[in-house]
Amino acid sequence: MNMNAILKDKRSLFWTLQFVGWSGWAMSFYLGVIMWGSPPDNYLWYLPLIATIGMALSLILRGIYRYMWEMDLPRRIVAIAAGSYGAGLVWMACRGTIFYNMFPAQRKITERDSMSFLSYFDGAISAFWVMLVWSALYFGIKNYLQAQEDRERSLKAISMAHEAQLKMLQYQLNPHFLFNTLNAISTLVLDKNNELANIMVTRLSRFLRYTLDNDPMQKVTVAEEVTALQLYLDIEKVRFDDRLELRFDIQDEASRALMPSLLLQPLVENSIKYAIAHAINGGYISVSASIEPDTLVLQVADDGPGIDLSREIPSNGGGVGLSNCRERLNEIYNERQSFRLSTTDPHGLTITIRIPLEYSKEG
Repeated sequence: MNMNAILKDKRSLFWTLQFVGWSGWAMSFYLGVIMWGSPPDNYLWYLPLIATIGMALSLILRGIYRYMWEMDLPRRIVAIAAGSYGAGLVWMACRGTIFYNMFPAQRKITERDSMSFLSYFDGAISAFWVMLVWSALYFGIKNYLQAQEDRERSLKAISMAHEAQLKMLQYQLNPHFLFNTLNAISTLVLDKNNELANIMVTRLSRFLRYTLDNDPMQKVTVAEEVTALQLYLDIEKVRFDDRLELRFDIQDEASRALMPSLLLQPLVENSIKYAIAHAINGGYISVSASIEPDTLVLQVADDGPGIDLSREIPSNGGGVGLSNCRERLNEIYNERQSFRLSTTDPHGLTITIRIPLEYSKEG
């Protein structure tokens, strides 16, 4: 069993630490006896026995501590000190009884010693310190594990909120897009252009399947993003026909880079809404992807009326797609991204996105 599995399994961790801790105490005690002389016969049987009794007493303390876990700090400290000292006295009494029965010669020596009571008292203090150290370790480790659990729960809650935020941002524009598309299909049906309406429904189905199959928490390659974008633009081409000109400039190296899925679709939709839909002769939308040192550069440009750069609002109003994309980038990359607006020469809007350069591990 690896360390991470042990840390997550509290029962296994407790018994592992119990065995290691009490075995370590017995070994250190034995080494201390050896330093002062040769231990009596059967001493190697005596030590495991009293260590087992100490472990049993610590289990009783564990039950008491579980009961008083929610007590206020002063009462808990008093309970720990009293419990440790009581367990130390009982442990020392058991040790003395077993020792004198296993080693009767030592008992005769002790009975002639007028300081035997003080020796027992010193032993009880020593046993108290052992139990107190055990109690401190028990509370320390338990508090640490509980803090880790609270931290994991907090991180999980943050992650879930983060994922919900990203999904909300990704799907925020879909109702508007669906409304326009279904309205266009309805118009085609009323005009009895059933073949084109069927084509549009098929393309809409393919695009929606792609959006539903892609998790906004996962990243896709630029090539996959462009494919999804073309699914979306296939639908818009039915609406605008020759009024919509598309230009793609994707570098080979950039096509393998990773980016958030469906990041560009709201930007392209924003361009169609404000640059193409209101232009009598239509216009163009260009999408490009290139590589700079450790950076993926994405651009969406159009030749529409542009925006007020001081307020970042399209001249026709709105601009939800821009804030949507900016918020999503901030959620994913924080300060490691940039989202810049500029004017397309001679007029229009150019959006430049810079994100950290990443490649799929499988690639």
